[in-house]
Amino acid sequence: MTSEAITATAAGTWRLGDLVVNRMGYGAMRLTATADGRPTDRDRVIGVLRRAVDLGVNHIDTAAFYFSTLRSANELINSALAPYPDSLVIATKVGPGRDPSGVWSWATPGQLRGQVEENLRQLGRDHLDVVNLRIPRQDSTGSIAEHFGALSELRNAGLIRHLGLSNVRPDHLAEALAIAPVVCVQNSYGVGAPPGEHAFLRACGEQGIAYVPFFAIAGAGREEGASATDTHEVLAVARAHGASAAQVRLAWTLQRGPHVLAIPGTGNPDHLTDNVAAGALRLSEDELARLAG
Repeated sequence: MTSEAITATAAGTWRLGDLVVNRMGYGAMRLTATADGRPTDRDRVIGVLRRAVDLGVNHIDTAAFYFSTLRSANELINSALAPYPDSLVIATKVGPGRDPSGVWSWATPGQLRGQVEENLRQLGRDHLDVVNLRIPRQDSTGSIAEHFGALSELRNAGLIRHLGLSNVRPDHLAEALAIAPVVCVQNSYGVGAPPGEHAFLRACGEQGIAYVPFFAIAGAGREEGASATDTHEVLAVARAHGASAAQVRLAWTLQRGPHVLAIPGTGNPDHLTDNVAAGALRLSEDELARLAG
């Protein structure tokens, strides 16, 4: 498929609370380091961010813990895009933290304000559009009420506009909704996802909540990429459309429902153009079924 003239508007829009975003967005994880751990080129990734906005991307997903030895995603976003367009929605995540040496920890409810303020400082903003509470392990995390309640208080204080959840189960969502509105759920999802996650995606749509897959391109490859995990079905559909496997994976997720948002990340300007163009790729019902199987 020809990618150059296609913008993020081709994927349609969704509303995060009172914020309208194009369903094709951008994930900032790849801004700081390549898949093999090498630092990115600063000028190159700043150019990618600016090109993304030029292509109509107005939903950027980031986090203060996206940093390498030389780069911080939030500070790159600030350098590239501030003063921010009024239409740009920046979503971030709190919960995990990393010290300067890269050692991970998880915030207590009382430490979440500090993480929110760190994002505000790095991004150069007086409020955050969307803050997702990221939990440590989906399969073993218990109640999130105390953590989500702390974020709800920060929302009431005006530091956060909207709240979301990341890496969660349906019972976590139900628990959060009893405390405050939730505009999005961000979970690992893509071709080959388990049946329970398909059901969760549908349930979010029924409640008017955006579902935002991460690792939608990589699938089982996760941070390492998808090249070794593309199935015969994915490759066959890609050949039929003259598209890449990555474009097919993105198109498939977007066609799972009008509430599904894509946030593919890349530090490569050509990959960015191709990712955005995937929003215009329409798979047939037969192709959707083959990939779902």
